[in-house]
Amino acid sequence: MRTRTLMALLLLIPLSDALLLVVVAQYIDLVPTVALVVLTGLVGMLIVRAEGRHTLRNLQSKFATGDLPTNELMDGGLLIAAGAFLLTPGLVTDTIGFLISIPVTRYPIREVLKRFVVKPYLDKRADGFVSGTVWTAGFPQGDSSGDGVYDADPNSYRFGGDDSE
Repeated sequence: MRTRTLMALLLLIPLSDALLLVVVAQYIDLVPTVALVVLTGLVGMLIVRAEGRHTLRNLQSKFATGDLPTNELMDGGLLIAAGAFLLTPGLVTDTIGFLISIPVTRYPIREVLKRFVVKPYLDKRADGFVSGTVWTAGFPQGDSSGDGVYDADPNSYRFGGDDSE
C-alpha cells in the first residue's frame, strides 16, 4: 500500500508540472515560460551549491570535535534531493527544490523526516535501541502461552553454582 501511494505521488509531480507549465505558457507565452524554468533552475542550483558548502563546513567541524553529524548528514541528503528537483525542468519541481534547499524550510522538513521516517525505521532495525524502548527483562517475542508473562519465581530457577538437588 505504501509503495503504491509513493508511486502515485511520484507520477503526480510531473503531471502537475506539465499542467502548470501549460497554464503559465498561456499567460506569459512560451519563451518567457522556458526562460523562467531555466532561471529558477540556475538560481536554485546556486543556492544548493552555497548551502552544500555550508553543510560541508558544519560536517567537518562536527567531525573535528568528535560529535555525531546526524543533522548535517540529513541536510546533505536533502540538498542532493533539492538538486535533483531543481535539475528537473518544471515549476512544481523547482518550488519543491527551493523549499528543500532554503534553511528556513529545510530544518522543519528534516525534523519531520527524523521523527516520522528515520527514527521508526532505525527503531525497527535496532529493536528499540534508538528511542530507548528496549527490553530490560524477559523476552520481547512472548512465551509459548502467548500472554507475554514469564515466571520469575526464584524457586523456578537455579541461582548459583549448586547443581546437587
